[in-house]
Amino acid sequence: MKKKLLGIALGLTMVAGFCVTANAEGDLIKVGIINNDPSESGYRTANVNDLTNTFTEENGYEASFAYNNDNAEQIAAAQQFIQDGVDYLLLSAADVAGWDTVLQDAQNEGVQVILFDRTIDADESLYAASVVSDMAKEGQTAVEWLAGQGLDEYNVIHIQGVMGSAAQVGRSGALDEKVEAEDNWNIVVQQTAEWNAEKAQQIVQSVIDSGEAFNVIYAENDDMAKGAVAALDAAGISHGVGKDVIIMGFDTNKWALEELKAGNWNYDGQCNPFQSSYLVDIIEKLEAGEELDEKVIIMEEKGFDAETITDEDIEQYGI
Repeated sequence: MKKKLLGIALGLTMVAGFCVTANAEGDLIKVGIINNDPSESGYRTANVNDLTNTFTEENGYEASFAYNNDNAEQIAAAQQFIQDGVDYLLLSAADVAGWDTVLQDAQNEGVQVILFDRTIDADESLYAASVVSDMAKEGQTAVEWLAGQGLDEYNVIHIQGVMGSAAQVGRSGALDEKVEAEDNWNIVVQQTAEWNAEKAQQIVQSVIDSGEAFNVIYAENDDMAKGAVAALDAAGISHGVGKDVIIMGFDTNKWALEELKAGNWNYDGQCNPFQSSYLVDIIEKLEAGEELDEKVIIMEEKGFDAETITDEDIEQYGI
């Protein structure tokens, strides 16, 4: 395997607006990219497209991609990429746990690991950098918004994403803490729909069938919020601004922000899928032997309220 040498000179040219990276010998930089299933959500589709459009031979990379929502399968793919002699391993982990051994193997083989999109529970010495959303802050921002609605009682259907993922842990954690702290906050049901609209619809339909009262749906992505709304519509239950049920999602798909603008949903939390430019910048600095300005790059994100969102917001932030 070719090891990375600090202080190596870069050859940089411009192709189609990108700064093209090549090492001193003019070889393509070998990158193994491990990501979640592109069909998981609109966010993931945008994230995958961003990466595949950037890490191309035209831009100086030989890229291999592996997609799976199962942590064990992702770890197996990482091990294969290491054996294949990649220079960089770019990782969006399905689960925060279980990565220490394979990351240690990567380090032993001179493979630089860069996290994107999601954090993991591993010593920071095992990866070069991470480009992530602050999922805990996403959850806190959403829960603070919900608390600001001033309901007498909060009866929440909580639809979770894939259990153990950084997005699920962060977005669930803030709500769990609020429910624990406040007597008038109740969880009607808390169940994973694994980012899937149909599963979310089934969860909400089950609660409707049970007759239990609820006035908030806190769905951890837009697709699950969409599925939840489908169950409400089928049952003739009103939702959105000034209606019976508050609808909350995450990811800021353009169609979801349009639902906010129409008053059918109430809140959507941003999760930025466009991380490739950050990753390229990190790789260029590592190739040049430069010190990184920061090891953890947290992207700025915001939440959107149906009563204040604008067409400009939809155009700028919708994915």
